[in-house]
Amino acid sequence: MKKKIEFWFDFASTYSYPSVMRIPAIADRQDIEIVYRPFLLGAIFKKQGWDTSPFILFPSKGKYMWRDLERICNEEEIPFTNPSVFPRNGLLASHIVCAYESENWIVQFIRAVFQENFAYDQDISSSEVITKILRDLNLPPEAILMKANLFETKQRLKEQTESAYEKGIFGAPTFQLGEELFWGNDRFESAIKWSNESLIRRY
Repeated sequence: MKKKIEFWFDFASTYSYPSVMRIPAIADRQDIEIVYRPFLLGAIFKKQGWDTSPFILFPSKGKYMWRDLERICNEEEIPFTNPSVFPRNGLLASHIVCAYESENWIVQFIRAVFQENFAYDQDISSSEVITKILRDLNLPPEAILMKANLFETKQRLKEQTESAYEKGIFGAPTFQLGEELFWGNDRFESAIKWSNESLIRRY
């Protein structure tokens, strides 16, 4: 039985971008299943008393983050363009993931959305951009967008966001393994290591 790690992310999250581009290959090598959990980071920030990203509220932090992200993407050979709008609204894309999370194309879709935002500087809140991604994946945009806009799909994302808050998730990306949370792009490997060592301690 494969080990599962939940990957909590927001499409507007800068550090979620290199994570989603690099962790699938690591998971394949380690025989790990990644469970993709989109949530609304903005709603979490509001509960913390912030009305926008801390990278905007604290300019020096934002300046560091963009340079750091550029270095990370360069090191991982991931294409990166500083987006002209930040943060962008990933609500529609998140609804699609919630509606189709078990489909075998969903990881490709997630990665493509992140690339449109952080590699090609495209407006991922636009249904036209999302439609293009779906067509590039040889998927039927009309049917997928219809299901994404159903009340129950939207409600599921709201509930998933509330669940993230109740778990103590305060930022993205966050990796969850059991009750343990690991926050940050570089923490995926730490989650795997902790799990392996925990298994050894158990026996």
